[in-house]
Amino acid sequence: MKSTDLRPGTAIKMDGRLYLILNYSHVTPGNLRAFVQIKARDLNSGTLIDKRLRSAEEVEQVELDRRPMEFLYKDGDKFVFMDTENFEQAEMSREFVSDLPLYILPNNSVVVNWCDGRPISIELPNMVELIVKDTSPGIKGATATNQLKEAEMETGLKTRVPPFITIGEKVRVSTVDGSYQSRA
Repeated sequence: MKSTDLRPGTAIKMDGRLYLILNYSHVTPGNLRAFVQIKARDLNSGTLIDKRLRSAEEVEQVELDRRPMEFLYKDGDKFVFMDTENFEQAEMSREFVSDLPLYILPNNSVVVNWCDGRPISIELPNMVELIVKDTSPGIKGATATNQLKEAEMETGLKTRVPPFITIGEKVRVSTVDGSYQSRA
């Protein structure tokens, strides 16, 4: 596959190592040749690398096994997931799940990417619905404006919401940047 076809979430093999693309950008400077800048995680050591590839450079793509799984519960520093097809359970570390606990409650579904019999990444939905646990009181007659106030969701995620949102309301939050999107 050409380096210009790479996307975040793609697994590739470079220099004999397995990497997961986290960030991708195609750069075309004015008087220079175009290149692809990637940020990737080494799946063996967990280290992050920044790499520049030529636009025409070929990289070896690794096929991932995408499995729908359900987040069951947290057990200390481990998070337990269940495969929704064969009901097998898998434990994943705090480092592996990273921001997942801020967006997903127990008994919600995610997609886990597997390679060579081990999980390598978790795909969150683009948007999740969460209940506002704490925020300052709403302003009577407030409508949508560009002024926002702090709010804490039921998962502990802190975000900024419009002034008319009150405690107990369900809102849609982007999992990309944690921002408020709309009422649910």
